[in-house]
Amino acid sequence: MENLKILKTAVSALDGKKGRKLQVIKVSDLTILAHYFVLASGGSTTQVKALADEVEHKLKQKGENPKRTEGYNGANWIVLDYVDVVVHIFHEETREFYDLERLWQDGEFLNAEEFIEG
Repeated sequence: MENLKILKTAVSALDGKKGRKLQVIKVSDLTILAHYFVLASGGSTTQVKALADEVEHKLKQKGENPKRTEGYNGANWIVLDYVDVVVHIFHEETREFYDLERLWQDGEFLNAEEFIEG
């Protein structure tokens, strides 16, 4: 599956489960880690897990499984690694603490709403 389809499916899944502060950062010019980072927040560890489950479910339906998953047990910061698209789902306080937007401020910040499938 191409990167933009993975990106759109992930962002749409997060939006559908009421993920907060959705952000897409294009980082391909800065790192070899990924082409895109997707960031979202949940108000509780239960919501963080639900958001991660929804992304995995929607992408699995399209034949995509994450290459790696980290943080599910603690559910303060879950990372779903789809190689070129890395999805970061945070508990709100954890997101503020790590502030990936500042860390990757040289990336290209894209409007997440443009990737939500109708």
